[in-house]
Amino acid sequence: MDCCGLLTAQKEPVPLKSVEVELQVRDHVATVVSTLNYENKEDKPLEAVFVFPLPGDAAVCHFSATIGQTQIVAEVKEKQQAREEYDDALSSGQQAFLLEESDQSPDIFSLSVGSLPPGESASIRLEYVTELAVQADDGLRFCLPAVLNPRYQPQGSEGASVQVTSVPASLVPYSLSFSARVSSPRPVSKVESNCSLDPLQYLNIEQTQATVKLAAGHKFDRDVEVLIYYKDAHQPTAVVEAGQASAKPGSLMGDPAVMLSLYPEFPQAVMSSLASCGEFVFLLDRSGSMDDHMNDSKRDQTRIGSARDTLLLLLKSLPMGCYFNIYSFGSGYEHIFPTSVEYSQKTMEEALKTVERMGADLGGTEILKPLQHIYSQPCIPNQPRQVFVFTDGEVWNTKEIISLVKNNSGSHRCFSFGIGEGASSALINGLAKEGGGHAQFITGADRMQPKVMQSLRFALQPAVVDISVTWDLPKGVSVTVLSPPITALFQGQRSLVYAQLSGQSSEAAEGCVTVKYSLAGHPSQNQLHFSLTPAQDTGLTVHRLAARTLIRSLEMEERESRREQDGGLKKKVVELSVQSGVSSIFTAFIAVNKGDGEAIQGPLVRRNVQTPGMMPFALALCTPIMGCSAPPSMDEMMSYASSLGAPIMGCSAPPAMDMTIKSCAAPSRRKMKSVGGGAGIFSKMKKKLSGGPAKMSVPPPQLRCSSIETDSHQDQWLDGPFDLKKSCSPKQPPRDPLLQLVSLQKASGCWELDPALAAALGKTSEEVENTKPASVNQEVWATLLALIWLHGFKMDAQEEWELLAMKAASWLRAQNAPCVTECVKAGNALLGCNVQKVALGL
Repeated sequence: MDCCGLLTAQKEPVPLKSVEVELQVRDHVATVVSTLNYENKEDKPLEAVFVFPLPGDAAVCHFSATIGQTQIVAEVKEKQQAREEYDDALSSGQQAFLLEESDQSPDIFSLSVGSLPPGESASIRLEYVTELAVQADDGLRFCLPAVLNPRYQPQGSEGASVQVTSVPASLVPYSLSFSARVSSPRPVSKVESNCSLDPLQYLNIEQTQATVKLAAGHKFDRDVEVLIYYKDAHQPTAVVEAGQASAKPGSLMGDPAVMLSLYPEFPQAVMSSLASCGEFVFLLDRSGSMDDHMNDSKRDQTRIGSARDTLLLLLKSLPMGCYFNIYSFGSGYEHIFPTSVEYSQKTMEEALKTVERMGADLGGTEILKPLQHIYSQPCIPNQPRQVFVFTDGEVWNTKEIISLVKNNSGSHRCFSFGIGEGASSALINGLAKEGGGHAQFITGADRMQPKVMQSLRFALQPAVVDISVTWDLPKGVSVTVLSPPITALFQGQRSLVYAQLSGQSSEAAEGCVTVKYSLAGHPSQNQLHFSLTPAQDTGLTVHRLAARTLIRSLEMEERESRREQDGGLKKKVVELSVQSGVSSIFTAFIAVNKGDGEAIQGPLVRRNVQTPGMMPFALALCTPIMGCSAPPSMDEMMSYASSLGAPIMGCSAPPAMDMTIKSCAAPSRRKMKSVGGGAGIFSKMKKKLSGGPAKMSVPPPQLRCSSIETDSHQDQWLDGPFDLKKSCSPKQPPRDPLLQLVSLQKASGCWELDPALAAALGKTSEEVENTKPASVNQEVWATLLALIWLHGFKMDAQEEWELLAMKAASWLRAQNAPCVTECVKAGNALLGCNVQKVALGL
């Protein structure tokens, strides 16, 4: 079999040739224009289907196709109507284009290019707007998703999923060109990316405008992540945008719209007092894909390995007096304790022993059931619940999961972490948004630990309550707020509010917004004065983002009240989507080329365009054993898998994720319509997943397949001619010195003076014991040495150990130990450091 990715099994060419992306960033809002170029080199008319990811909060607002000299601009129509128009056009030999959002996840789209004649080229233009999220280091993150990983669909779940033809990322047959233009009221200090960029070009002396582009030769084989940094980033702003002249006055598109960006600044005294209570529930993904490496380097740590190290830091940083539990999930779920337990040396040690044994061996990605179990547990009085979710985010039932979190938002805060390429932005951002927490993405060379520890800091900060937003506008001007109420505020994090302004005023055109809230019992407020004069250069960006915000809220409301409703909410979403030109779950973009009326001759052939996947075929659970020689070849895997005819041991990607494009003539879409839904790709392709282990007569070479049943079946090896487990025992990499030291800390915050500590500090037991001042006890001396070592040698990783060091300093202060100054001097002399006592927090 020829697996180059450029050909089908019949040696026929793939229709998608190249993708061009232009990014326009104004302050924190991005407008993205993607152009997809198709070419039919076959001798038959072609229907090409391309399933691809977009940011989960994007507002898709334009879709057009150019064939030869003819441009056709698509209209937004009710989804079923759009599908029927597409079918009718194809059956009558006309060209048609259909763009629709997945019913299950708002970050997956399907593009159908229908009836492309032999030898013809088509250029598809897709435009969307999105807000850029603020990162831990104040950078604004834009991500162009390339990777659409196989997504796990729970067994027996409702709703169809998409059949994606996936290839190894290195074999993606189309190229990408990417350029960005950045402008802001504040200077652009730098732009970074996980991909090679050409140098940043400033367009003016003030450095408020700049351009940058991807270096030549980039293959679209991974997400393109761009981080934009401005000077003085935390400035609240308001942008007023004039309504559309052709739209009806009083409507969302006809009236002016305003976008408020709020950055609350909290008093330093309050922020430095971290909570000493709370119930911390950690939910860790242990599906097969968590065995992937953190980035392309095979020398790099696996996702599950990095998650284990992160849990060590989290458990050492928790305050005494809190409660905690750790859940892990795959096709099923496990928890360390039946219910959350009080944090102590005993419970911390028990949890860490279990964490050390955790592998990516629990099958698929079924996150709904463990969340339901967590929410079913009664809350502990005076211990606010904080849920931390770690996942590589490859699930189908995104909307159902987010709905569950929203329904329980009154009883907890949810902090989410998307790990690796292809993590669903809709899932990760949705969990945090509806759970009143904060979302983080860990990709490329990012370390997981600093991002997670920043979120723990947020969780330990006192919750902001009683949040209200009040508007003071000139007489004659009224406001309709379109965003859901703000439920969470965090230091240094942006909150966005969209609103529609109606009426006119002859008075001075200025408005004022006041945000009031209570923090640790202290009432506070921030004010923002802004001009009502519309900005000149925003087009309809603010209106489209406002429409998208309102559409998402109404969609969720419709989903929750589907049984009682008569379809009123759905009708409202369709009207708003059509009026604003922004896609929704109930609408689709449809374009038909009426042309010269001549029908295209010949049978129509269907092609599924390949999408990059980080793992070829169904290897999500079946990974080469550590320390073994090279994994089996793709041909070996393909022939072995085809002999099974079923997914391997609950793997999350079925064999339908093949390396080639089906080249037989497809039946017409008309015939493929499902009984209850439309004919679109999302309604007619069902992905089935095996729940239990499959019986295999011949083991694949060097593969371990982990069972998803009970502990007694875990680490089960396939029957074979020899014992693979003995012949390939895993090699444990040497532990990072920082983690080695951290692992020795007690729950109370102190360290013990023992040989393990001496080794972690790079000293002998005699050196450490003989330099101890006589008046000081061993635990105080050991704890001071650990703190001096952290401040002396690991300042570059301070975000990772800062909380546990604060706990250690607090323990030291409680000991009222004599001669601390003498101890710090002796510790510096022993370790070769020059750390001041005040730096240690003493």
